[in-house]
Amino acid sequence: MDRCREGGTLGIRTVSEPGFTIRTAGPGDAGAVDSVLSASYPALMPAGYPPAVMERVLPIITRSNPALLDAGTYYLAEAVDGTPVGSGGWSFDWPGEPTRPPQPGLAHIRHFATHPGWLRRGVGRALLDRCFADAEAAGASRMLCYASLVAEEFYASAGFVAIGRNSMEFPPGNRFDSIVMERSL
Repeated sequence: MDRCREGGTLGIRTVSEPGFTIRTAGPGDAGAVDSVLSASYPALMPAGYPPAVMERVLPIITRSNPALLDAGTYYLAEAVDGTPVGSGGWSFDWPGEPTRPPQPGLAHIRHFATHPGWLRRGVGRALLDRCFADAEAAGASRMLCYASLVAEEFYASAGFVAIGRNSMEFPPGNRFDSIVMERSL
């Protein structure tokens, strides 16, 4: 990425793209991340899920994950005026399976969203590219993604291939289906 300003250590880097920047998010960014998730998911996900599912899972998935914000591998995209326009990250931990040991070389895409007003402007792809670069630098050779039913095309355009389906519970009793996708780094 030729538009990076290095800050000296992994994850402390700001990526500048036309009209927005990407930086590492932290615990103090929970409100900004929540605003992106709350704008994106209710607007975009109903095309792939029944209303009853959306009603049960939206209150859960539109909140930032404190563990991700603490990890140093979750990012926030901001417009030049500071407005949050996208968020997403990666981890070696399995989504929704905190006791499952990480698999060597395998990283996971985590909690991605783009504000609907910023779709198709490169925000999501720039966030993915940041994840790919940082995960590879940390030793990952493959990336796994649990794509929502409306995001398969987006991830496929970034080189992911569907390898199966997954159903998670948010909380027990609320099933949320996704497409398991993978790509090499």
